[in-house]
Amino acid sequence: MIQFTVYGTPVAQGRPRFSSQGGYTKAYDPKKSKDFKKYVKLVAAEHRPKNLFDGPIQLFIRIYKPTLKNFSKKKLAAAEAGELRPVTKPDVDNYVKGIKDACNKIIWKDDSQVVELLASKWYSETPRIEIMVVSIGE
Repeated sequence: MIQFTVYGTPVAQGRPRFSSQGGYTKAYDPKKSKDFKKYVKLVAAEHRPKNLFDGPIQLFIRIYKPTLKNFSKKKLAAAEAGELRPVTKPDVDNYVKGIKDACNKIIWKDDSQVVELLASKWYSETPRIEIMVVSIGE
């Protein structure tokens, strides 16, 4: 099992951008997504296993978005207690895409190894992403 936390405001995977040069079209990540993936990759590398996971794995991700400025004290307390959850965009799976891309070839060999996934969004005054990877062996 590997567990680590990525501190800072979570960034969802943005839509790919396209450019054409010499008659060829190329897709690339938006700068914000690309920079965030680099950061997650850096943190994940500190927890890299001796040998990359190569069997089926479970992935647990808790995304803590920053609390909103307009929250009353009551709403703030409810958000910190986990009673008030973010139901706004971006979707939880857009966060997952970037995290899986960043951990690929750092923690596991290929994204296809993720056979079980639990991802959730929360509010917190300490924005972060908590990641837990469990090898379930065969």
